[in-house]
Amino acid sequence: MFSSLSSTLAAAANASGAKGDAKKSISPTLRADIYSAVDQAKPWLIGGTVGRQAGDGVAYQPILTRIHEHFPDLKVGLDAARNVEHEVAVIVAGITNMILEMSKWDGMAGAMAMRTWVDALGDAHGKISSAPTGAKGGSRKDQVGRGITRGINQLTDVTLMTREFAARIQIISLLKSVNTKIHGAGSDEARQGEALWSSKFI
Repeated sequence: MFSSLSSTLAAAANASGAKGDAKKSISPTLRADIYSAVDQAKPWLIGGTVGRQAGDGVAYQPILTRIHEHFPDLKVGLDAARNVEHEVAVIVAGITNMILEMSKWDGMAGAMAMRTWVDALGDAHGKISSAPTGAKGGSRKDQVGRGITRGINQLTDVTLMTREFAARIQIISLLKSVNTKIHGAGSDEARQGEALWSSKFI
């Protein structure tokens, strides 16, 4: 199962990167689609009383459809659907890659969009109930947190990121902050994220 899932997520990351490399100009709808996807993803992550949620195997489809406008090869595999952590990882990576794609054409616009996205992720995670669910993967809050971390750290395609120095610093600093927002300062995840994203300055 783990091997199959890892293959699914790796294929998703590779597919999004390959699509991004082929683009010769920015899509005219990319900016609007990013902010719409962020607005869709936040309540989907929170779940609970706000409606359908991550892990139900269905509710990610409208968000994925919007991502497909720009990265049509990104998929939530059969082994990932109905799994909170893995659905979250793929959707988070897809939206993050959309923002990095925009940053390639407009660095500061990409940095502003990334700030909005990172704030939305932190706010959504903070609003999820930490009550135990009896599920094997722990509370829903823990599962969503792991999915966000995996999507940012493992599936994000950094080759899409702007080469503009100032914007790149801002984007990387924001992506580093996700691990701290989700797992807390001084956590293993925060330290690993710090090391990972610091290496992206090179």
